Amino acid sequence: MAYSQFDRFLQEATHRDQESDSTLAPDSLYGLYTSWCTLSQHPQQAEHIFWAAMRDRIDPGQGLRMKGPAGADYILASYPALV
Repeated sequence: MAYSQFDRFLQEATHRDQESDSTLAPDSLYGLYTSWCTLSQHPQQAEHIFWAAMRDRIDPGQGLRMKGPAGADYILASYPALV
């Protein structure tokens, strides 16, 4: 399988937490993806394309956390009172 935009997103903006069974909520994961696209200047794919790609890449039961600049951008955009 070719290395795709979605693989790069997962590598740069998420961290698998083997010790936790909680994971990013779907809205937060897609929001993180949109932040990552903006910061990395990648074209944002439609939400249904994103979820089709995630079905092949992540296990719903695994712990998935946000990281990096996209994580910070998403948090600041989602909670402007923090700024």
